Amino acid sequence: MRLDTHHTPAARSWRDIPQPVKPRAMSREGRRRLVWSTLRFLIAVSVLAGVAVGGWQVTLALRENPRNAPAVAAVPVSAPKLETDGFLAADPRWLARTLALPKNATLMGLDLEQLRDRLLAQGQVNTAVLTKIFPATLKVRVTERSPIARVMAQVAGGKPQAFLVARDGVVFAGIGYEAELLNTLPWLEPLKLARDGDGFLPISGMGVVAELLGKAKLEAEHLYATWRVVSLARLNTDAEIDVRTASGATVVFSATSDYFSQIANLDLAMDKLTAQGAVFKRINLANGRDVTVTMDQPIVPIAPAGKSTSAATPAARKAATPHLPAFGNFSTNSKTTREF
Repeated sequence: MRLDTHHTPAARSWRDIPQPVKPRAMSREGRRRLVWSTLRFLIAVSVLAGVAVGGWQVTLALRENPRNAPAVAAVPVSAPKLETDGFLAADPRWLARTLALPKNATLMGLDLEQLRDRLLAQGQVNTAVLTKIFPATLKVRVTERSPIARVMAQVAGGKPQAFLVARDGVVFAGIGYEAELLNTLPWLEPLKLARDGDGFLPISGMGVVAELLGKAKLEAEHLYATWRVVSLARLNTDAEIDVRTASGATVVFSATSDYFSQIANLDLAMDKLTAQGAVFKRINLANGRDVTVTMDQPIVPIAPAGKSTSAATPAARKAATPHLPAFGNFSTNSKTTREF
């Protein structure tokens, strides 16, 4: 008996199915990123290789002649070079005197932080940058504080002397300034100068004073030129600054109001007083738009055209009460207060 054998075909996988689809080509942006990443990698490798080769060559040079390095370090420092935006360069020995470098000092042996502290201890120096330039040059670049006022003080039992005050309240002796410049600065009357070692602690409240002085010098220099003393006695209690002029009169400013408006009111008041021949003792600008004027001398009436005031008798001059539209009717009292 013949039996037919049936062969079951083997199971087929999806991998046996023809797949004629081509792989997706890389886009232009993808190729660009690939090129840049490859380039960056090559640059990084080149830099590292250059650093390694340079270090290896320096090491070989030092091994072949190890005396070269100590020879450079042993060169004494030459005279330090000063660069400044102020007046310290007027004293050629100030930098050497302040740094006080040891004899035969070398750049390698200098402590730049310590030297910088010595410079900043001088109140006139605001910032200081020290740079070593081998083999033997020390470069010092400083910026200086600008003084806005003067103050009399006494140090270590010595005689009172004039010091300068910066806008941040720092008090310093002042080096290199010409007398003509210093004479334009008003004197300062602080409550009390607090000692700090051989110097003084910064004076508080100088920020508002600096703003007032700067605004006056910029906007009304003819008024600023007459200011002699700036008092801080009532700054903390009443928020007011008293300014005494060359004539001995006092002008009161509010430290909390706009200085420009107050200076404008002062200029207007001074013009009116000058036009009327009046001499004031005190002008208070701290009351907003109301300016209070205290007269120091009676106002002499202006004589009509063709008549001389010198012929008027003292009795007639005393009896006259002129009409002053700008201020109202002033009496002959030598201390009259009016508002306008």
